[in-house]
Amino acid sequence: MSADLPPTIFFLGATGYLGSEFLALLAHEYPQLPVVALVRSPTPARVAALQAIHPAVRVVEGTLADDDVIQREAQVADIVINAASSDHWPSVRSTLSGLEKNSAASPGRKPLYIHVSGTGILGDNARGERVDYVREYSDIGLDLRNCPPTNTHLECDIPIVEAGTRTENPIRTIIVFPSQIYGIGQGMQKTTLWLRIFLDLAIQVGYSGTWGPGHNSMNNIHVKDVASALLHVLRAALQGTADEGTEGLYFASSLEPKVPYHDWTKIMGDYLFAKGIVKQGDTQPMPPRIVDPLGHYGWSLLGSNQFSKSDRLLRVGWAPVYSAKESLVESLPGMIEAALEDRSSAIVTPVP
Repeated sequence: MSADLPPTIFFLGATGYLGSEFLALLAHEYPQLPVVALVRSPTPARVAALQAIHPAVRVVEGTLADDDVIQREAQVADIVINAASSDHWPSVRSTLSGLEKNSAASPGRKPLYIHVSGTGILGDNARGERVDYVREYSDIGLDLRNCPPTNTHLECDIPIVEAGTRTENPIRTIIVFPSQIYGIGQGMQKTTLWLRIFLDLAIQVGYSGTWGPGHNSMNNIHVKDVASALLHVLRAALQGTADEGTEGLYFASSLEPKVPYHDWTKIMGDYLFAKGIVKQGDTQPMPPRIVDPLGHYGWSLLGSNQFSKSDRLLRVGWAPVYSAKESLVESLPGMIEAALEDRSSAIVTPVP
């Protein structure tokens, strides 16, 4: 970073649920930082909506599959923030390649990469069954290679940590691992992906359901608190006080009561049944035609327990204040309604 110019940010996922929530904080806390956002199909309406959140953002057209675009922008940015996808290895590879070239071109000035992953790395493969013991992981002392090796996110996360520990063309790396994100977003996307997936499946099969009996659970976290977590690690990184590389792993989880999948899918099922959207209320295991195509990936992510503690984030002064004000269960009906509204607005009525 130049001593005379503010650091520049290349942002993947700026139009998403978490990304646009964080972008609003970025505009408020660091309006002087130039932001370049990768946007798929940047129509005038989408660009206007993005700039309503952050007036100074500049849009570059592209998708996560556009290797040349991502590499080009990563080569010239001081900071890359990826809140787009935890599991899109090609875009992570493009980002790391661009940042490596960035580092090689400016010896002594290491670019920063902040990546949003998830606590799916901790999945215990309980397959929705009751278990006697679930390990609770701290992010202090966490070694990704000690996580179950077939778990989701690790394909991307381990190379990121490796890039943050090498001595040749080094990169500063931080990974944030949110637990189950909930709440209605204030940005461009109002609802979280897992809610939309389970809603779509419920409408498809006629009832709300789980992977296995649904006794598995995980910590939860309000989207505003995850956006705040990203801001805290960015601030610490700008000040040079953040843990990075092998130590740059941050769980973003509240200690509010965990809600088993069975319990919250029952709330969803009863809500949808009362509205006449599904054929029956309550919840039951999803049929093989739904769960089988996702195989181990689905069981690891949606049928496992994931218990985490945000010890490292607490060190930088973060606290999950919104999660304490509104729980997952309290937020769920409003989230379902917002997702239904988005779903209906996306349906195109045929011309007679």
